[in-house]
Amino acid sequence: MQTSFTPAQLADPAMAASEKILRTCVHCGFCTATCPTYLLLGDELDSPRGRIYLIKDMLEGGKPASPEVVKHVDRCLSCLSCMTTCPSGVHYMHLVDHARAHIEKTYARPAEDRFLRAVLARVLPYPNRFRLALLGATLGRPFRGIAAKMPKVGNRLAAMLDLAPGTLPTRSAHDRPGRFPAPGPRRGRVALLRGCAQSVLRPDFNEAAIRLLNRHGVEVVQAKGEGCCGALTHHMGQEDSSHALARRTIDAWIAEMDGEGLDAIVVTASGCGTTIKDYGFMFRDDPAYADKAARVSAIARDVTEYVTALGLSEPVVETDLVVAYHSACSMQHGQGLRTEPKALLARAGFTVKDVPEGHICCGSAGTYNILQPELAAHLRARKVANIERVRPDVIATGNIGCATQIGKGTAIPIVHTVELLDWATGGPRPAALDGVADRRPAMAAAE
Repeated sequence: MQTSFTPAQLADPAMAASEKILRTCVHCGFCTATCPTYLLLGDELDSPRGRIYLIKDMLEGGKPASPEVVKHVDRCLSCLSCMTTCPSGVHYMHLVDHARAHIEKTYARPAEDRFLRAVLARVLPYPNRFRLALLGATLGRPFRGIAAKMPKVGNRLAAMLDLAPGTLPTRSAHDRPGRFPAPGPRRGRVALLRGCAQSVLRPDFNEAAIRLLNRHGVEVVQAKGEGCCGALTHHMGQEDSSHALARRTIDAWIAEMDGEGLDAIVVTASGCGTTIKDYGFMFRDDPAYADKAARVSAIARDVTEYVTALGLSEPVVETDLVVAYHSACSMQHGQGLRTEPKALLARAGFTVKDVPEGHICCGSAGTYNILQPELAAHLRARKVANIERVRPDVIATGNIGCATQIGKGTAIPIVHTVELLDWATGGPRPAALDGVADRRPAMAAAE
């Protein structure tokens, strides 16, 4: 793609990076075939290629964001399926992130939109605030019908109430800074991201990860001072907020790396993992954090990626449960991890089924299912229908957003991949599987 940015524009490092991305695009349109919003809406401007044209015109012309640009960029899930499809290697993620930051700086959103986004940015990354908000949602759920009829924001308020859990999990004893040593000889030492929303919604995910890693001889530390990774606000274009959150977490991990040392930073939420692995790019021009961010990104690993390298021990539980593996977009497209989780589940003794149209997003996408509830609902229905086609006993995924989104659309239990690996190698049976019978006894009886 030809560009005509001025030398003055290209003096801005962010603009120079986006110009390079734009020049990589060859207009081929392969991305349209795998873009969820284009598949739903059939509008070229709701495809990656269409958004690239809009972003190019906005940035190259030095224009503030227009309502049309905002509408179509807001509809983008950042699922990154287009990056997997693109034969030219267009780094769409960095381009759309730049566009969102530009929108945040140059576009005056309607008051109700600004308010909702401010609430999300000031609540979701902070576990105590988020817990209080969920308690409030419990009280507000009987009034969902009234909330849904409120002008301009009703659909999004209803979506927030629908996504809130019916019962709030109790606080985990593991949800604290601290050290969790391996019982035997130590094979490694890792930091585990505690996270923000996940630690409130599904504390069992990290509990299972700690047990699994300890059982494999890995000491786990949850670093003092670590907080939200910044992904949620980063994808809303709020650079100042996201970078402040990221700096705090980088400092916490660097203290561990420069102290007793870390072999890896392990993440159980693939959406967070994608952002953490991109810290080196995010802070490339920050003289105080460029080196530290690059060091953190270099050792960041998804939990299944780390366990694959470590080697999963032999299973001690016999099961023939059928698992539909839902590969989160941030896992398969963002981090390029496609086979590792499935291989681990198969090694642990589960029958693993691929989900038809597995490359298409479930509609979670951070805060997307709140800010774009109608599109998210269509994508969830499509995803759930495809999952139910393979008739699994349980769904496994590696991202809290997907677990929450899909879980609201089906009665099939959904767990984190690490919960099944923990159970298979000696941990407790996941609570979500209560009432799910193993197929093996039934098969034996039939014979």
